[in-house]
Amino acid sequence: MVEIPEGLARAQLRWGGERGRAFLAALPERAERFLTGWGLRRTGPAMHGVGSLVLPVEAVADGTRAALKLTSLDEESAGEADALRAWRGEGAVRLLRDDPGTGTLLLERLDEHRPLSAVPDSRSAVRVPAGLAARLSAVRAPDGLRRLDAIARRLLDRAPAALTVLGRPEDRRLVRGCAAALAEVAGEPGDRLLHWDLHYGNVLAADREPWLAIDPKPLAGDPGFELLPALWNRFEPGEVRWRFDLLTEALDLDRERARAWTLARVLQDALWRVEMQVGESGEAVLEGEVREVGRMLLE
Repeated sequence: MVEIPEGLARAQLRWGGERGRAFLAALPERAERFLTGWGLRRTGPAMHGVGSLVLPVEAVADGTRAALKLTSLDEESAGEADALRAWRGEGAVRLLRDDPGTGTLLLERLDEHRPLSAVPDSRSAVRVPAGLAARLSAVRAPDGLRRLDAIARRLLDRAPAALTVLGRPEDRRLVRGCAAALAEVAGEPGDRLLHWDLHYGNVLAADREPWLAIDPKPLAGDPGFELLPALWNRFEPGEVRWRFDLLTEALDLDRERARAWTLARVLQDALWRVEMQVGESGEAVLEGEVREVGRMLLE
């Protein structure tokens, strides 16, 4: 019987609501069904994120090492298999098999003990997602994925309400500045295949390549919307502009458009934080690394 890790249970109960509870209740049976049905045996302890359980496995028939990923399907995770198929292992983990009905994936096994976050030098580390993002976003997004134009419209629609509950003038300036920048580019959302969540924990060492991306939250859009995780992850204030220049050069982006789409990501994070806080207290403030990245890019 597959045991559910406490961290996954806490995350699903906090963020998932009824869907999260249903996912947790069905997870042990679902894991056993795919272990048996796909001819797999477990080879190590379970791993997890906020919305998925990952079991290291090997094929009973030939000993091929792999990872069985059981996901709570939502708007962000939908299309993961389609994205991995489109990338064909070029810069991302290979998809070996999937079940469209449940979103269950059988993936190439990478080295979970060697994430990019363990690389000690921050300037060396940031070059990795820069190179991966350039490769991944070179692919046109498959039909049917969520699109950046719809996300942009929702962000612009939500921004005015956030302004009414932000008490600090500097926070209101940040939201206004990000919304204004997004409005300038929202009409040209792009059609590239974006990972969206390319932070250092979602890049693992591999045998066939030094580093590969995992766990995409795919969408179709402008590659400038891909840069923010590499700017705030392992945050170094003195590196923000250097990293931004490195990323825009690696992806061959127009710097002003990339700035606007990065500020759109800052706005997305800010609105999420505002809406979470208002639900608890009726008032909101913005803190943290993403706020600082936005402030620097608006200067």
